[in-house]
Amino acid sequence: MFDKTEVKEINRAVLVGLNAPGLSAEENATDESLDELAALLDTAGGVCLGTVLQNKASPDPRTFIGEGKAEEVKELAGRLGADIVIFDNPLSPSQQRVLTEELGVTVMDRAALILDIFAKRARTSEGRLQVALAQYKYLLPRLTGMWKHLERQEGAIGTRGPGETQLESDRRHIHRKIAKLEEELRDVRRVRATQRGRREKNEVPVVAIVGYTNAGKSTLLNALTGADIPANNRLFDTLDTTTRTLEISDTCTVLISDTVGFISKLPHQLVDAFKATLEELVFADLLLHVIDASGPNWREQADVVDRLIVELGAAETPRLEVFNKCDLAGGDILPHGEDIVSVSAKTGAGLDRLLAAIGQRLDAGVRRVELRLPYDKGGVLDALYREAKVEKVDYGETIAVTAVCTPKTLGRVRQYIVEG
Repeated sequence: MFDKTEVKEINRAVLVGLNAPGLSAEENATDESLDELAALLDTAGGVCLGTVLQNKASPDPRTFIGEGKAEEVKELAGRLGADIVIFDNPLSPSQQRVLTEELGVTVMDRAALILDIFAKRARTSEGRLQVALAQYKYLLPRLTGMWKHLERQEGAIGTRGPGETQLESDRRHIHRKIAKLEEELRDVRRVRATQRGRREKNEVPVVAIVGYTNAGKSTLLNALTGADIPANNRLFDTLDTTTRTLEISDTCTVLISDTVGFISKLPHQLVDAFKATLEELVFADLLLHVIDASGPNWREQADVVDRLIVELGAAETPRLEVFNKCDLAGGDILPHGEDIVSVSAKTGAGLDRLLAAIGQRLDAGVRRVELRLPYDKGGVLDALYREAKVEKVDYGETIAVTAVCTPKTLGRVRQYIVEG
């Protein structure tokens, strides 16, 4: 979708970043962020031939890295046989257009690369809708650059009018596409709202797993529930949400979902598009923030996730920090403290402590009780089936019921409870 060139067709790239005091921490490039960009390129099927990190007081408005450095990158790309240059920083449409012309190869930024990966990895119809919406929103301001061949013929008979007409036609077409996708995603949100209403009615707690990409979220969900989700050691291996039932204890059953991994400089188009999925964080009863304890940059990665949780409106949702891959972590002392659990989803170490911590936060006031219902109180049994976990029903002189009830339900049926 980007200049008719997909990353999977381009295997040889030079990566470029700019470190400038005038840029925000989220926009700046570092050696670590370039390493991460190389990992993203690998995920997309490309090969990194070399990297360039430019230190400059402020971005050049035309070429971003400055004319001299642009010439160096052009020479390096030509010498190494690169057919694409990928910038770690966000580029404006005009900068991307100028750099593509001056470097003589395709130029894209980190956001375009991430969008390409998401497009390749999305499997469900909802995931594809969300990625398509993000791609169209990214493409819209860049349409002019796709018509640069007309600009070179400016004033030639028969070119200016039709060229402008085609450009405007493409804009209208993309606006229509965006409107249609947004409507379809509104339908998705309505369905999710209905499902949430049903869960709340049944008082089923919801746990959402969040974290930096490749922190081990899918492996953790597999270890806890046997979900059998493919879990590979690569970025953005899972994009589509999976929800499973998890028995925490005899009295506590929850729905647990993984979510798409976060990453620094995540394109805002993707955050907006995936809000239909990510808004589940706001309605969750508990977040499990999975952190890769073996990674040297875990603090920075955890900060990225924390910022996105706030941006998505889930700052008030109760949270457990789950330090994963503790079997690979250096040092004798693992992260510990209130609301912190260290685990290895791969070996199973610490999972019992994690389940206990989840239960401690979600199992409050839930009790298994025996009830004796008169036969003329069949409506109470119907309510128990809706609002509680009915384990056993025997019909004798009365209706004997064994059920796991929340405090709310206990208050309604208290007169029928058989005290042990």
